[in-house]
Amino acid sequence: MLDSLAAALERLPPAPRWLIGLSGGLDSHVLLHGLHVLSGGRTLPPLAAVHVHHGLSPHADRWQTHCESLCRDLSIPLRVLVVDARPATGESPEAVARAARYRAIADAMEPGAILLTAHHRRDQAETLLLQLLRGAGPAGLAAMPRLKPFGPGWQARPLLDLDRDTLADHARKAALTWVEDDSNADPRFDRNLLRQSVMPRLRARWPSLDATLSRAALLQAEAQDLLAERAREDLEQVRGRVPGTLSVAGLAGLRRPRLRNALRGWLQDKGLPMPGRARLESLIEQMLKAGSDAGPRVAWEGAEVRRYRDDLYAMRPLVPVDAGRVWQWTPTAPLRLPELGITLDPAILRSHWALDPSTLTAPLTVRLRRGGEVIRWRGQTRSLKKLLQEAGIPPWERDRLPLIHVDEQLVAVWGMLPGSQD
Repeated sequence: MLDSLAAALERLPPAPRWLIGLSGGLDSHVLLHGLHVLSGGRTLPPLAAVHVHHGLSPHADRWQTHCESLCRDLSIPLRVLVVDARPATGESPEAVARAARYRAIADAMEPGAILLTAHHRRDQAETLLLQLLRGAGPAGLAAMPRLKPFGPGWQARPLLDLDRDTLADHARKAALTWVEDDSNADPRFDRNLLRQSVMPRLRARWPSLDATLSRAALLQAEAQDLLAERAREDLEQVRGRVPGTLSVAGLAGLRRPRLRNALRGWLQDKGLPMPGRARLESLIEQMLKAGSDAGPRVAWEGAEVRRYRDDLYAMRPLVPVDAGRVWQWTPTAPLRLPELGITLDPAILRSHWALDPSTLTAPLTVRLRRGGEVIRWRGQTRSLKKLLQEAGIPPWERDRLPLIHVDEQLVAVWGMLPGSQD
């Protein structure tokens, strides 16, 4: 077991620290113990452990105490993170707890650090079958990668080539102790049902099931790498007029499978959640068939795609703002507008709008567009609406641009710089 673990660790990128995900169960205790043993004869990055207290089980405090005892005996620092993992109505308890756990760990990691988790070959086989039952494509069927970007660093699974029986044998020989999560016996959870009722029958017929399914996951990962490479090539050819956007005309020239693949790659590059197949098809139909002035929008949880002219924009859902909101700004210091994701810098007023804050006798008034505004633009009085259209600013952004007034006169539009427009 230790030789396989050591070989997996040698393939990891350099890191300032290795952070061990420690639940207190058999798998994570074996990983913790194995790393401690290896650190005695090798130069490893500094080790630390992290335990997430979900607060969902009445035994959670006992699990934390157990992890503290393990780390104290091995002189490995432990950080305990307390999270609220209570699911809302209709949410999966497993998914909510997993998301809360990983979010807390990512927030606690230093840049470049590697989170080591104790997933093994049996976990990989179960994940592949679960993804297959959910109708996943190659990305899902690739199951769990050995190494992937995570938070400000990486997540690695150095035990992924080992069977759980191998881990259990190591635990017995090393006289390790561990806790059992009673929720792992609850058949209401999909993975538990698969683990308790389905996988044993499959293994009885096909003893090499775990190794075979893990190999299938690896083949799917290779296929996904090829699809990602093709997506990058296609995205280079269909770039939109605005950086980060895609050209509708360019996308229309792709065959439907390549079009879907390119859109998935684009959304992934932006860190946005993937839409389901039906929503992706709806996106394609609406965006490609709409008129250039229609401005369609397709949204799903955590993301939305909009069209303006020939360009597609993908983003997090915009937070609604009060169109009647007014801010008073004394421009001796920046003004933060968190609802807009903007900070107004006094230096911009001086460098781009020739407005000297030191000459002002009263605070500036900052508003959002209400319609009918005019502004002095390169020696002429112009309609703001026409200027925004000529600048190619999408409609949803126009209503979120801070308009800066002296008294009642519009003197500057944040995001439109006179010196940068044709």
